[in-house]
This record gives sequence, structure tokens and C-alpha cells, in this order.
Amino acid sequence: MNLALCGLLRLQVPSCKTTTHPKSRIMVVLVITLPLTLIVCLTLIIVMRVYRTRRSSQLANNNDVDVPQRAIWRRISYPELVQATNGFSDSNLLGRGGFGSVFRGRLLDGMEIAVKVFHVQTERALRSFNVECELLSGIRHRNLVKIISSCTNDDLKALVLEYMPNGSLEKCLYSDEYFLDISQRLNILIDAASALEYLHFGYSVPVVHCDIKPSNVLLDQNMVGHVSDFGITKLLGEEDSMTQTQTLATIGYMAPEYGRKGRVSRKGDVYSYGIMLMETFTRKKPTDETFIGEMSLRHWVGDSLNHSIVDVADNDLLQREDGYFSAREQCVSSILSLAMDCTINLPENRISIRNVVSRLIKIRATFLASTQRP
Repeated sequence: MNLALCGLLRLQVPSCKTTTHPKSRIMVVLVITLPLTLIVCLTLIIVMRVYRTRRSSQLANNNDVDVPQRAIWRRISYPELVQATNGFSDSNLLGRGGFGSVFRGRLLDGMEIAVKVFHVQTERALRSFNVECELLSGIRHRNLVKIISSCTNDDLKALVLEYMPNGSLEKCLYSDEYFLDISQRLNILIDAASALEYLHFGYSVPVVHCDIKPSNVLLDQNMVGHVSDFGITKLLGEEDSMTQTQTLATIGYMAPEYGRKGRVSRKGDVYSYGIMLMETFTRKKPTDETFIGEMSLRHWVGDSLNHSIVDVADNDLLQREDGYFSAREQCVSSILSLAMDCTINLPENRISIRNVVSRLIKIRATFLASTQRP
């Protein structure tokens, strides 16, 4: 009855317990824990994927709440564009350009759009379509026209853009149905300059618009200016300040170095912007028939700054019987002086668009302060 005894069963004693080798214990642990670990990891991966899928679905469903509608890319088919524009009819035509036509449209959900249809027959128009698609898909600024979608097939290349109900700055300047006072014109030009500042210095690489003019500044329902038409835009390398091109910009607005040698730079946009400044406050196009020989819009404005700007300013802006005539005259004079600095012949002597924005903001602040009633 000695309970401590152990041995063979034939000796009628309990069997002796064998000791497990440490390596054997490790193998047992590995055999058990590895499968369990793999199962847990796979389960976690599946759970995370399900969670992300559901989260993405929720965000997609809530896009109309969290993100402004204009920032959302939409899929719009060719039949939808045909229906929205009434078959691209002339009654929906907003304007024609060198590379295509722009039509007004309304989608089934009531959203108004502008559809820019490119001439597929010309290589330059197709190149312009590709440039605008590439650029507009990446830039975001409140003063740049936003792209909503694009539509392309063998017979159509079109961009779907946000609709600007008040047309262009050019339309408002020369139409009898509109009148823009000094403050409105100044605000629109600050909007356009802010867009150029973003293109020149705020994008990943410098962007040169190459065709700044009043017809390419569009106005939304609140008369906020938006720069449009990027068909001949050029991207500069990070270290480049100038590049060459054979693309012709608009006569009267292009910088001298652009017209003579095809040199494109940010200072070329500044020159075009300066001409637009002059046109906006004189209501005189640079191609006006009165400018012949050596006389140009710039020379005409420059001569007036030495005498009286009343002779060149838009008659609707300056009336001597106005109680704020002196303040208005000083404001217009400051703007035209800035325009002269923008249009200096040598590009290296022109100011940057950053300085243009800061000076315009100061001019506006001074003008508002001087016209406020006590």
C-alpha cells in the first residue's frame, strides 16, 4: 500500500508518470497558438474591410451634405447633354470661339450647366480639350470656373462647366442692359487677379493662362468673377520662368515678347491683365479703330495720367456733379497707374500678380473709406 511506488502494471502498482521534454512543450504551444493567431488576424482583416466598405458607402450617400455640389464629379452621358441643351440648338448658344462653342443646358435634376463643345475636326481644338481636362481636374479656387464633368466619343469632345448667369465682364461692360459701378468693377478685377495669383504661385507648378481678357472673366449670380477658358494654358517647370510657344493669343492683349517671339511667362499674364484693367475703366478695347499708328490703349491712358483721366475714363464712372467725384477720380487714377506698371514693355520690369492683388485691395479700402457717409 505504498502509494509512492510506481512501475509496471504486472507488479500491481500505478504506472510511473513520464516527464515532458521542454522542446516538446514548445512544439505543443506552437501547434496550438499559430492557427489561433492566424484565425484572429484573418477575422480582423475581414472586419476592417467590411467597416471601410460601409463607411465609404455612407460618405458617398452623404456627399450632397458634406461637400458642395459643384465640387462633386458627375457622370453625364451624351444623351443627357443632348437633352439638356435641346440638341445643342442655337437658342441655347452662349458663344463661339476659335476652338468650339458653348451652350447653356439644364439637367433633369434642375442643375444649370454650360457645355463647351470642341471642334473635333481640328488638331488644335483637340489639344485644347486635353489641356483643359488635365488642368481643370486638378485646380480648385473660388475664382476659377469649375468643371463638373466631361463627355467624349468619336464625334464629340465636351466639357461640362458650372453655369455663370451674368455672362462675361465684356458683356456687362458693353451691354446697355448692365451698368457696373467702380466698386463692382474693382471687385471683379480683384477676383480675376486672385485667380491668377493662385495659378502663378499657388498650384503645384506655375500655370500661365496666356489669354486673359474681359470675355474670359465670367460672372456668377453674385457678380463674383471667375477666370475661364484654359485652352492655350501653359505649365511651366518648377525652375522655369519662361517657355516658348507657337500658339497665338488674342491680338491687343498679348504681351510684346509673346507676340514677337512666342515667349510665355507669368509676366505675360500680368501684361494682359493690365490691358484688361485699362479696358474695364475706360470702356475702350485695345483694338478700337481710334488706335492707329503709334497710338495704343496704353499710350492713350499714359498720356491722360499726366493731364486728366476724365478724358479717358468711362463717362458713366466720373461725373463732376457727383459729391464723391474727387474720391472716384483718385480711385480710377490709382487703378490706371497700376495698369501702366503691369504693361511695361520689358517683362522683368513688370510687377508680379501678387503685388497687383495687394495694391488693388489697398485701392479698394481707400476708396470705400473716402466714400462712406459720416
